[in-house]
Amino acid sequence: MSDHDLELLKKAVAQRWMRPGGEKVEYYVDRFYDRQRIGTKIIALVEGNHGTYTVSIHAESHQVLTVACSCYIGKHGGCHHCAALAATFMQSPDSFTVVKTMKLEEVRELADLHRYLAGVTLDDLVKRLQARGITQKALAESMGMSSKHLSAVKSSERRNRYFHELGAIKLACLWVLEHFTD
Repeated sequence: MSDHDLELLKKAVAQRWMRPGGEKVEYYVDRFYDRQRIGTKIIALVEGNHGTYTVSIHAESHQVLTVACSCYIGKHGGCHHCAALAATFMQSPDSFTVVKTMKLEEVRELADLHRYLAGVTLDDLVKRLQARGITQKALAESMGMSSKHLSAVKSSERRNRYFHELGAIKLACLWVLEHFTD
């Protein structure tokens, strides 16, 4: 991550969470594991009351944050897990492992493919297809699914909840991009 990305993320997080979050937040501070930093996004796991939650904060600018937790109230980041991740990051930004994303042209073997797919969202792939004239509805129908189900998979990924078929759908998008566009 460049220093610019790190500073942007710190500034955006500090603006959103200016005050201490209270007892619930404090309980989770520094309890996160598998902490990762990808560009201007941080993501980590934490054990909550109902299992393991995936929590993420993505600074699109110093004023625009996309925040999500896979807990039942964290859809848009309004839970104490998100505030605790922010506090953990601000206290110890170096505790987050920097993950370098791959470009598609860099993929040479299956391990690379996994890294590439982890660094690209289904929403991004669908937007690339749409830019080339392939609608979400056409893509979904070509895979034997409804457009509504494809929307649900995209929306769930944004909230850190993952359908089992997410990777397969991303691969299908890549295949369509390679064979049916340009």
